[in-house]
Amino acid sequence: MKHRRLGRSGLSVSEISYGNWITHGDQIEADAATACVHAALDEGITTFDTADVYAQTRAESVLGKALDGVRRESYELFTKVFWPTGPGENDKGLGRKHIIESAHNSLRRLNTDHIDLYQAHRYDPTVPLEETLRAFDDLVRAGKVLYVGVSEWTAQQIADAVRIAGELGLDRIISNQPQYSMLWRPIETDVVPTSRDLGISQIVWSPIAQGVLTGKYLPGQPPPSGSRATAGSGAGFIARFLTDEVLGAVQNLRPIAADAGLTMAQLAVAWVLQNTNVASAIVGASRPEQVKDNVGASGVVLEPALLARIDEVLAHVAVLEPEGD
Repeated sequence: MKHRRLGRSGLSVSEISYGNWITHGDQIEADAATACVHAALDEGITTFDTADVYAQTRAESVLGKALDGVRRESYELFTKVFWPTGPGENDKGLGRKHIIESAHNSLRRLNTDHIDLYQAHRYDPTVPLEETLRAFDDLVRAGKVLYVGVSEWTAQQIADAVRIAGELGLDRIISNQPQYSMLWRPIETDVVPTSRDLGISQIVWSPIAQGVLTGKYLPGQPPPSGSRATAGSGAGFIARFLTDEVLGAVQNLRPIAADAGLTMAQLAVAWVLQNTNVASAIVGASRPEQVKDNVGASGVVLEPALLARIDEVLAHVAVLEPEGD
């Protein structure tokens, strides 16, 4: 397993991260989730990503139990705050009250005394950015959070956060967590160039496009039983890719993967890691063998000619511009 530095910080992360967005506490049972986490550790993954809102807070608890007994210094633990975790008006957003209380709750569920990277799960236009950044900074100064990041923020929002942190002497963000894959590339327009200039890395989610880039979804056929497309919490996100045009194009990646000596999943994960602004690609799994397959993408170098073939195959189906453009 290769590692990369996260932004201009001293924190190293594994090129492949293990995430439990849909799986833990929702799609698979705790025993299976623990098996996947241990498989990730066995394969050299040191970075684990979750969020307070995943599976209505259950995902953090499952991950915490799965990591019980593992030397805390040997892995990096990431979680997030923003989405509602309760019925109250202050149970959501990026106001000081919700950030501080959510951090304490996450620490309890994860059974740890510190979070390595605490991320703003989305941007909150209803709260002054100064308040949000000050709350994060207080958690850092208290030793409960080591580094701060964001998720799905625009280039302008990232730039504003860095500027304000600099003006106020606050701890600055070091990462952004966007969706990124061969099929979903809007961050290449503005987010990546801005982040690179500011010393911020991407930790990307859905590098396999919710499983579509494995090639298991076939044009003209219903999704396989038990797949992400049939799971309640995952079906909405994968729907945009389940067209015959997209699925047909994905099948044309098979000979490219074969020429590279990779599985389809490995090709997809290796592709996002060719972007030097990407520090880590988050993968999920419902079975340990899926983890082992994905890890094979670490350290892979894809030749320019092969990357050009991928672009040609997906030219008419890949989303390149930000939504709304």
